[in-house]
Amino acid sequence: MTDKLTGAAARQHVADSIRHALRSGDLVPGQRLVENDLAAAYGATRGAVREALQDLAAEEILEIVPRRGARVRTVSVEEAVQITECRSALEQLCAGKAATLATDDQRAELTRIGADMRQAVADGAWEAYSALNQRLHELVIEASGQEVARRTLGRLNGPMVRYQFRLALRPGRPARSLPQHLAIIEAVVGRDPEAAGRAAAAHLDDVIEQLRSSAAPSPT
Repeated sequence: MTDKLTGAAARQHVADSIRHALRSGDLVPGQRLVENDLAAAYGATRGAVREALQDLAAEEILEIVPRRGARVRTVSVEEAVQITECRSALEQLCAGKAATLATDDQRAELTRIGADMRQAVADGAWEAYSALNQRLHELVIEASGQEVARRTLGRLNGPMVRYQFRLALRPGRPARSLPQHLAIIEAVVGRDPEAAGRAAAAHLDDVIEQLRSSAAPSPT
């Protein structure tokens, strides 16, 4: 019998695996999560699974229902919009600070990300584009040196994991968001904090518009 993963590494592995399953659509809002099934699927002990579920519940990705276990939390479009409005204020702050504080290495990585994003759109490599999108936002936040904003954004982004991935894969979305991301990169690399803040605001405003359009009734 193969030994099960245990400890902090197992806890992190299970949590990351559940996040990935949400992004890929293998888990859906409202779906119940059974500890035994997760332990078998991810090769971890039930204790590690239980701790991972508690971590994800603290991030508001899951909810723990007394006597019924864990299930994927359903995030309404209106809640997603409110989360994104909060994200916008913090990401504007981070983009402005990154334009002033980013190191040469960070500016060089941002430039590479921009080139790779262009190529991903040209190739129709939507999953690669989504990963680059995530790295871009992470790097701008890192470069800002704003640790409180980083932690707060981490909590805000938890419930949005499924929305973010689905928006990134919406037909035409990468081509639409590419100029917005390139504007953020240009402003940060060019050391223009005001332009960086404006570019971040414009991008998040568009995300809000896309979220609201996803809730609009289909024309008949």
